[in-house]
Formats: sequence, structure tokens, C-alpha cells
Amino acid sequence: MCFVCPSWLSFILYNPVRKLLTDRDDILNESGITASSVVLEIGAGNGFLTEMIVRRARRVIAVELQEGMVKKLRKRIRTGPPGLQIINGDISLVIQDENIADVCLLYYSFHEVANKLPAIDNIGRMLKKGGLLAIYEPSVEVGKKAMETTISMFENAGFVPELTRHGIFTRFARLRKNV
Repeated sequence: MCFVCPSWLSFILYNPVRKLLTDRDDILNESGITASSVVLEIGAGNGFLTEMIVRRARRVIAVELQEGMVKKLRKRIRTGPPGLQIINGDISLVIQDENIADVCLLYYSFHEVANKLPAIDNIGRMLKKGGLLAIYEPSVEVGKKAMETTISMFENAGFVPELTRHGIFTRFARLRKNV
């Protein structure tokens, strides 16, 4: 069982200390997000990364499970750019067009996905061939073996690992869709 941060605790996800300690530009760079990217962000939460992605990418499809977080996200990005689509839903159930995203970003969220295999199928369907998948997980909640299992599940779905890192606070993997 996993802990999903409730929306009433969202202040821990977006606060001055976290902003100071997290280089959000580095995350976007490492994820492969450019000005021409269409980005699928899974677990957008209250917009900690979304607000940066919309400034950089051509289009953002932000998927968030919790209605309370979606309300906070919409409030944070009041003047949503025309390229921002916010979906309140479970990524394992969300139906979107195929081959629409260049990059899929899962920042501290995949360990919270209850139905992982259908979620992986949907992510694979929405990501273009050659597209990048960036997975960041908190080291405290996701051990090295659990991260390796996540990478393996995506490999079984046609993704090829390009880069992995196991740090003190964050585990990271970038994979490329090969099929």
C-alpha cells in the first residue's frame, strides 16, 4: 500500500524550502523537455513542476488523480496557457490520443499509481516512438530494488533505459520508447 499525499497537505509539495533545494530547470533538462515538446505530466499535484513546464514546453497534458490537487493546480496556473490541458483522473484509466507526447514526466508519483500495468500501457500508447520517459522517485519511499522493478516493467512494455541514478534523496531513470 502506498501513501498518496492528500490535497490538504499539498503545502509540503510546494513551499519555499523545496523550491530552494530543487533545481526544477535541471529536472526539465534531464527529462528532455524542450520548447517544442508535448509533455505528459503524471501526478501534477499542485503544480510544483507544471508551472515550469508550461513556460518551456509547447503543450502540457497534466494528469492528476485528486480533485483537490487539480483545484490547487488550476488556482496556481490561473492564466493557463492555451497549450495546457489538465485532466482529473487516474492514468491507468485516462484515454487520450495515441502518439501525442514527446516526453512523459513522472515526478515522485509512479510509486503512488495503484494499477501500474494499465498505467504503463496508457503511457506507452500516448508517448511517441522515440519519446522520453523520465521517472523520479523519492529514495525514502522507493528502494533500489523497487526502482529496478519499475524500470523492468517499462522495459517489458518496449522502453529502453538510457540513464539511471540512485541518489540520497531521489532515484531517477530516463527511458526511451522503442516500439
